[in-house]
Amino acid sequence: MNHGAGVMSDNDKRQEGPDDAAERELVEMEFQSMVENLSLDESAPTTYLDELEKFEDLNKFVAPKPERRSASQTFQAAKAAFKKWKNGSTFRDDDGAAL
Repeated sequence: MNHGAGVMSDNDKRQEGPDDAAERELVEMEFQSMVENLSLDESAPTTYLDELEKFEDLNKFVAPKPERRSASQTFQAAKAAFKKWKNGSTFRDDDGAAL
């Protein structure tokens, strides 16, 4: 008769022998020796959030400040850019949008 998954009957239970008890005690002693060497105060001088904030401060966007140009200089630059585009070597028979 099946008593269900995970349920052990009295017949299924094994008596613990001296080897099992010694092995369990050895495992517990090894665990205790590892735990004794751990320090509960492993705090760092900075936290992850402090480091993240510092990174953001150092790497934030700084808008460029282009030099001021007169209306004549702006017109000449636009004219030169248009000529460079128009006389370019690539074929431009579209609006520039690509899928």
